[in-house]
Amino acid sequence: MSKMSLDRILQSQGFGSRKYCRELIAAGEVSVEGQPVDAWKTAFPTEGLQFTVFGEPWQVRTHLYLALNKPADFECSRKPSHHPGVMRLLPEQFGWRDVQSVGRLDHDTTGLLLLSDDGAFIHAMTSPRRHVPKVYLATTAAPVSPQLIEQLLHGVQLHDEAGPLRALSCQEVDESRLEIILEQGKYHQVRRMLAAAGNHCVSLQRIAIGPLSLASLGLDEGEWCYLEASQVEALMQTGA
Repeated sequence: MSKMSLDRILQSQGFGSRKYCRELIAAGEVSVEGQPVDAWKTAFPTEGLQFTVFGEPWQVRTHLYLALNKPADFECSRKPSHHPGVMRLLPEQFGWRDVQSVGRLDHDTTGLLLLSDDGAFIHAMTSPRRHVPKVYLATTAAPVSPQLIEQLLHGVQLHDEAGPLRALSCQEVDESRLEIILEQGKYHQVRRMLAAAGNHCVSLQRIAIGPLSLASLGLDEGEWCYLEASQVEALMQTGA
């Protein structure tokens, strides 16, 4: 089991520069396993290490795997232009760790968003070769009809695509809502597919990615959580 000095541990977990982390420790703001530590050179085994900074509990994590129930009017970009970025909804330390959204949701689309600082995980979840299914709940302007569902299942042609795009599954939830499952991640795909089929998307929520659903996570809008190792593994196996 590897050991690391406390200042390096704090830096690795996103608490700032080595200098700042040493200042935190010297000021008595850091405790490890419930015991105050004021010597930054003190080394600890990192696996599963529990510590507090300013009284707030943390655990050492090699990588971060997060789920967020994204509200409307937040951008997934690290450099948002017209709306606040989703990183505002997360602890400041995650920004220091270069956490990024796994794919994107439009600013007016709500629901399940994954975030991580693990490049391999981000690539696996966004690669078109993996065919990771994503489930959306779409509210439509015109009533849902059998013809609309048939069009989405058989494929609609979008202007900038070589061939028709099809939903893996599409079913009526009620008169004005559809549950649509896609394996692609094209720009504004659900909204554009509904428009191409002669309807209009009033609101859109992503409710699941692979085996992971908002219902199972129990997150209210704006809330986030760490993913368990079993959940990350299940996501990585999806479409592999």
